[in-house]
Amino acid sequence: MLNTELVGGPLLHLESQRLLAEARRVVPEAFDSQGRLLSPVAGKWVHPAAWFSAVSPIDGKVLAELPLLDATQVSDGVEKAAAEFLPWSARSIDKRSHAVMQAVALLEEHRDLLIKLLAWDIGKTLPTAANDVDRCLAGIQWYVEQIGPMLESRKPLGLISNIASWNYPFSVLMLNVLVQSLAGNSVIAKIPTQGGGVSLTLAFALLRRAGLPVSLVGGRGRDLSEALVAHPRIAGLAFIGGRANGGEVHRRLRATDKRYALEMEGVNAYAITHFTDWDSLGQQLRSSFDFGKQRCTAYTRWVVEKSLVPKFVRTYVDAVSTLRVGHPLLGAPVDFGPLISPSKAEELRTLITEAQAQGAKVLFQGELAEDAFTSQQERGAYLPPSLLFGLPQDSELYLREPFGPIDILVSVDSEDALVHEANVSHGALVASVASDDPELAQRIASRLQAFKVGINKMRSRGDRDESFGGKGGSWAGAFVGGTHLVRAFTDGPHPLEGNWPD
Repeated sequence: MLNTELVGGPLLHLESQRLLAEARRVVPEAFDSQGRLLSPVAGKWVHPAAWFSAVSPIDGKVLAELPLLDATQVSDGVEKAAAEFLPWSARSIDKRSHAVMQAVALLEEHRDLLIKLLAWDIGKTLPTAANDVDRCLAGIQWYVEQIGPMLESRKPLGLISNIASWNYPFSVLMLNVLVQSLAGNSVIAKIPTQGGGVSLTLAFALLRRAGLPVSLVGGRGRDLSEALVAHPRIAGLAFIGGRANGGEVHRRLRATDKRYALEMEGVNAYAITHFTDWDSLGQQLRSSFDFGKQRCTAYTRWVVEKSLVPKFVRTYVDAVSTLRVGHPLLGAPVDFGPLISPSKAEELRTLITEAQAQGAKVLFQGELAEDAFTSQQERGAYLPPSLLFGLPQDSELYLREPFGPIDILVSVDSEDALVHEANVSHGALVASVASDDPELAQRIASRLQAFKVGINKMRSRGDRDESFGGKGGSWAGAFVGGTHLVRAFTDGPHPLEGNWPD
């Protein structure tokens, strides 16, 4: 936690700059003479054509200048990153494992700096940022211990490209990169457009010091997508993002022989019927706001048997009204901080207003914690929880994942309606059923179009040996997690489990 004496906005901004100065001391090679970050590509630090400002959602101030590579630079970077594949894949598993563990040791040495930079990068609280980093570290150590049997009779593919969302840069993106390289591939990744580039650049610098064949490029999606998706030297792609972009990537890859695992959004629903354990549900409701629901596995749709709606609303208000939303790095503790940007928060405010104009009711509207902000602090990215009811079926919030602290309540009067409303996005990553009747719960769960379905509990992405994927439009290609992640980006005798085109 930051020093609680740093209560003024300017002093807090100085703290973020102190962290950047510490990063410059740790990995001076990652900065140019003016303190701007460079791109690590195949062991060289590339000066971009231009830079763009990484703005912290916490206070709206510039955290650092990140590289903005053009299409030619990225295409050249792909060629150079691909050239690292053959010498790296020729190393034994033991030698690759040793290099990966050297990288892990460097990440652990600078863990606290990575956590604090990550918090400023994307607005996580320190405990949430620590969880992201620590899951990555624990995960890759598990893979190093298990990699021998996983790679039996299998060979790496080549250069693997990674395009991921900004919300979990370590436990998802960085872990994928480490596992892909451990399996014998060279790797190139894109800095997420909306955030995470500062902490990721520091981490990639440490991985390069350990000799891992990993590259990181920053730039506009339209400039990078051709090289990172369609370049002939790309052997596989791991993508995490929205359905529109993911669908376009899938369209381009289906006609190729490239390997892919494309994680796309879906509306994760919790169906409730014949249920009485409201204390347990209240605890789940509160925990569902981790990182402000900026997660691909966040539950935002609550489909409730009509007779249980009043009890659900009371439980919801009791659980959520005590959540504290504010500056995540002040002395006053908060449950979650800002959304990734003021524009995202404004987008969701607009959607709430539009839903109200269409007849929806706001059953609960939280407030920001006034004692959890500095004086005159920019608050545009902060959005407290909301619960909406009675949305028309053509409302955007009715049909899509908000990726923020907005919940939708839907009342139903039959089992078929419960299933139909829970499956509104035609495919999801997770879903749950709450019921006192185990047989009924299992029957409903079997009808939900989600990869993981919980009974009286929420499901998550999972770690280490737990597989992960999606159904319908929420996923395309190979599943990941545990052995699946290794097999997704290696060749061998085992069939690949996944969500493949018909």
